[in-house]
Amino acid sequence: MNRVSSDQQKYVDVFNGDADGICALHQLRMAFPREAIEVTGVKRDIVLLDRVQVAPGDHVTVLDISLDANVIPLKQHLDAGATVSYFDHHDARHAFEHPRLEFHWSDSKDVCTSLLVSRFLDHRYVMWAIVAAFGDNLTSVANSMCMEQGLGWSDRASLQELGKLMNYNAYGEQLSDLHLHPAELYREVHRFVNPFDFIRSSPHFLALQFAYTEELSYLNDLHPMETRERSMVYMLPEASWSRRISGLLANKLYEEKRDFSFAVLTPKTTGGYVVSIRSSLPESKPASRFCAQFPTGGGRHMAAGINHLGADKVSGFVQRFFDYFESS
Repeated sequence: MNRVSSDQQKYVDVFNGDADGICALHQLRMAFPREAIEVTGVKRDIVLLDRVQVAPGDHVTVLDISLDANVIPLKQHLDAGATVSYFDHHDARHAFEHPRLEFHWSDSKDVCTSLLVSRFLDHRYVMWAIVAAFGDNLTSVANSMCMEQGLGWSDRASLQELGKLMNYNAYGEQLSDLHLHPAELYREVHRFVNPFDFIRSSPHFLALQFAYTEELSYLNDLHPMETRERSMVYMLPEASWSRRISGLLANKLYEEKRDFSFAVLTPKTTGGYVVSIRSSLPESKPASRFCAQFPTGGGRHMAAGINHLGADKVSGFVQRFFDYFESS
């Protein structure tokens, strides 16, 4: 984490630890280099603004974390005299206007935070936006962008693998579950203007590639806990690899069976489960609407989740899941 002197204006970069958050920050800091304090965490660690201390004149950049989950500390920072630039694509029911808040937002199913940043920068570093789109499972969007850039299938596959690996690294219950701290991965990524140079030269890429290949083999033995006509529920075993692979399993299932909706339940070390949801009908049956029924739920139309589901709530959750996604 970079530190700056307390007697001068400081900059704070708050970002999701997944591919989208890292690629969004990377684009911005290539365009606007500055020394900043970095605040990040695992993918589901989205309540990050309450870890920030500000003074009048400070500038906070927020990337790929829900405004709804951070609205109270956001207002506190603005009241304290900070300026905030906020880029996000999650639900923002509590969005508001403020003279020192610059809010770039869309909840379109074809948008991620890095795409919003790319548009803001006139697509100056569009290759990294493509990486993030692949990481966020916006495959058709990413492929269209690749075509616009004249990339062949081999290059597309490389960018898709990078996005997938960066997302894979972000999944876990706590930072000790991850192979690389997201801030460390960001700093390594930030050494490379071109993602293909990162792929060719960075030992971090090789490390994640090896770990992912090894743990992906565990998925071959997994079977759904319950299946209906248009939806399935999976429950993973209690293991550190389960916490790392859960989101990618949900994405993999969605890619393989686009006409099905999925729930993946992953045991937490403290009890209960983390839940990943993928909707096959993001417009009429948004995953975010379903997850919003639960106290720790939220997300996007296509992909959403619940940060804590009590073990005693599982049977009720499964019934509600099928009621929601199986109904006409």
